[in-house]
Amino acid sequence: MAHKIHLHQPLRDVRCLANPSTPMTGTEALERAAYDRGRQESENALREQLLAQRNEFLDLRRGVFQSIHDALPQVIRDSETAVLHLAIETAQRLVAGLPVSAEMVEASVREALAQVADTSDVTILLNPDDLALLEKHQAGRPATEWAKMSLSASPEVTRGGCLVQTRFGVVDGRRETKVELLKKSVAS
Repeated sequence: MAHKIHLHQPLRDVRCLANPSTPMTGTEALERAAYDRGRQESENALREQLLAQRNEFLDLRRGVFQSIHDALPQVIRDSETAVLHLAIETAQRLVAGLPVSAEMVEASVREALAQVADTSDVTILLNPDDLALLEKHQAGRPATEWAKMSLSASPEVTRGGCLVQTRFGVVDGRRETKVELLKKSVAS
């Protein structure tokens, strides 16, 4: 007569063990040995495959980190260049939006004259509007150091800048020239 067993939970990881008192037949022993050998070979193959995949992953990770390490200096240089160009562009737009004053024109002329070794026989070319502004500003004031210099209007000079002509050459003090020189110095 068979007995029924009632369990409160289903059984998990249950294996049927051969009755140790019942000896295995030759065929059963061969099957069991083949099964064990197959399982062992599968486990070894899986272990080797996992090890190979782990090594591939480590090589890949090293490669990614090396690529990032190699690329970082170039990214930094590119970022610095982009920030410098942005700063130049911002400064250029800010300066372009400033109203031109007599003080600004005087400062531009002084800066250009500072590059001239010999200040005799100098002609300063200004934008016609800047020349009128400067003459109006100088009116009624005592003679300045520019009294001995020739001031002339030139339509090729943009507002806020100047060209200083000497017997040795021309000093370009125009805003756009200064910006281009700044851009070139940043690029090199």
